[in-house]
Amino acid sequence: MDYLPHLQSALGIVVIIAVAWLLSENRRAFPWRIVLVGIALQAGIAILLLKVSVARDALFGLNGIVTVLTAATKAGTGFVYGYIGGSDNTPFIVTNPAALTNFAFTILPLVIIISALSAILWYWRILPLIVGGMAFVLRRTLGIGGAVGLGSAATVFLGNIEGSLVVRPYLAKITRTELFILMTTGLAVVAGTVFVVYANMLGGGCVPNPPPGSHCVLPGALGHILVASMMSLPAAILIASIMVPGDAVTDVSQTDEAHKYQSTMDAMARGTEDGLKIYMQILAMLVVVTAIVAIINTILGYFPAVDGAPLTLQRMLGWIFAPVVWLLGIPWNEAPTAGSLLGIKTILNEFVAYSQLTTLPAGALSPRSTQIMVYALCGFANFASVGILIAGFGTLIPDRRSEVVPLAMRAIISGTMASALSGAMIGLLPF
Repeated sequence: MDYLPHLQSALGIVVIIAVAWLLSENRRAFPWRIVLVGIALQAGIAILLLKVSVARDALFGLNGIVTVLTAATKAGTGFVYGYIGGSDNTPFIVTNPAALTNFAFTILPLVIIISALSAILWYWRILPLIVGGMAFVLRRTLGIGGAVGLGSAATVFLGNIEGSLVVRPYLAKITRTELFILMTTGLAVVAGTVFVVYANMLGGGCVPNPPPGSHCVLPGALGHILVASMMSLPAAILIASIMVPGDAVTDVSQTDEAHKYQSTMDAMARGTEDGLKIYMQILAMLVVVTAIVAIINTILGYFPAVDGAPLTLQRMLGWIFAPVVWLLGIPWNEAPTAGSLLGIKTILNEFVAYSQLTTLPAGALSPRSTQIMVYALCGFANFASVGILIAGFGTLIPDRRSEVVPLAMRAIISGTMASALSGAMIGLLPF
């Protein structure tokens, strides 16, 4: 076994923590316990869920959910949109089924379905039980307070602002460190509403009888997305505690009523409404982002070619971020390709980055590099999300807006580093 790539990832872990310390507001207050336990938690989560056969089989068995939800969504979109929504009832002979597959009418509606199901599971007390269990583990292991533990755990399933609503009564009085932890967590993970969407993009072709045009990037994609978000949770607390050290012990005696529904139908209706907002935001962002990238690449096309190929935004981001992904364990010959994905994720968003990952030529990234990048890209740390953070927390705690804005700008760095730490940990462990 070649241990050099794993040592490369180990160096990346050390460098990430060192950079966080260099960016700290108080370098003398280094949280040794949180750092050591946080690293151990990351490794423990990965080993338990990816190495222990019983847990691994159960986790990857969840990928059947992708098939079920995709088929169920197709039934709904086919009924509403007809053949452009996936219905087999076409008014003409289809010679290229892949040409009928599109994000807007067949793939992205999954967001609405997942949002509605999440709301129902919250009303049925299933999600609160899971969130409460995760918060309990975080409190016991990392020594943080109930407010930030519960808010951070809820963020994994509800999103960066919605998760904080669970502890809304405490937002005005939590410490600066706790506020930064909530922000970093919100940018280091992806919400439950997009788990299945990303899993479908990355692993839709790995199932038997895959849909036309699907591409298998990573077998067991849903399991990996779940593990990535769970690993990034302690990583976010770790990085945030280094950069903004201080007390994080605010406890809870009650939670906010924002996520308490009146009935199953009320939960389904409100979840559908929330999902529709996310769906429309993603659609609009994809149209604008794709257009802007095309404009930039057109302008760059007028510059002289470099190494026999025209300049593009993707190539330039690859050069900039290549040293970063190398530290995660990516071989140098693959670093420009992987670096462009991380750059796109940071400048644009993770949805576009995952889309780019699915279209890479065969062999552009090795299976190990692909797995590392799936974990490193699994987070909301981008400039658009920072705007959402500022708007959301500015509304929830207007009296602390002067504190929110600078912390949110730092959170894009801490959130990116937390997701990268998960990627480096996967590179370190022998998977």
